[in-house]
Amino acid sequence: MKCKFCICLFLMASFIMSCAQTSTSSSEVLNAAAFKEAITTKNIQVLDVRTATEFNGGHIKHALQANWLDQKEFADRTQHLDKNLPVYVYCQAGGRSASAQAALEAQGYKVINLEGGMSNWKMNGFPVEGAGNKAQMRVEDFDKTISSNKIVLVDIGADWCPPCRKMLPVLETLKQKPSAPFYFLAVDGGEDIEVMKSLKSEGLPTFILFKNGKETWRHQGLVTLEEFNAALNK
Repeated sequence: MKCKFCICLFLMASFIMSCAQTSTSSSEVLNAAAFKEAITTKNIQVLDVRTATEFNGGHIKHALQANWLDQKEFADRTQHLDKNLPVYVYCQAGGRSASAQAALEAQGYKVINLEGGMSNWKMNGFPVEGAGNKAQMRVEDFDKTISSNKIVLVDIGADWCPPCRKMLPVLETLKQKPSAPFYFLAVDGGEDIEVMKSLKSEGLPTFILFKNGKETWRHQGLVTLEEFNAALNK
């Protein structure tokens, strides 16, 4: 009887250990050197889940940004990631990115986390981009551009914003084959803070059309080529 009881305990323990291993094996973590090597390949996505302030203080080249601590922003931006491509995610020390990794994996993404985050990356002497020292666009210069051009399309976006990157092919087509002549003005959503405040812009990307100095159209989020042309010819 005692022998049967011991066997049952052994089998239960083995089952629990097996389940524990299965539940954690799906989350992949790479050290800084392996992470750096992995992101040099094509067809990958790098995602920084820190705040915009942290991001601007230094980030990995070509990284997108979506603040894990702001769940609305995180959801809005990450919905534009490609589920067919792996996502290499990082934060400052690895905690936030681990939580983001679990959330994205639950949605069907393949996610690889940077062990130790940006702190570990820097300790290895690996390069970062951006230092928050870019000169801001002045509101006075923005207003002058608006008033001195008949039609101005303002694009408030950033290279690290997933939906902004998604808009690049549409914008290139629009600029090459415009249905009406216009001046294109890019506002950096991570740097030109005073201009954004003056425009009351809160989300990225935001597109604003000015005609003869007056705002005639505004849209936050993705815009089709047809929608741009309709606004230009309105």
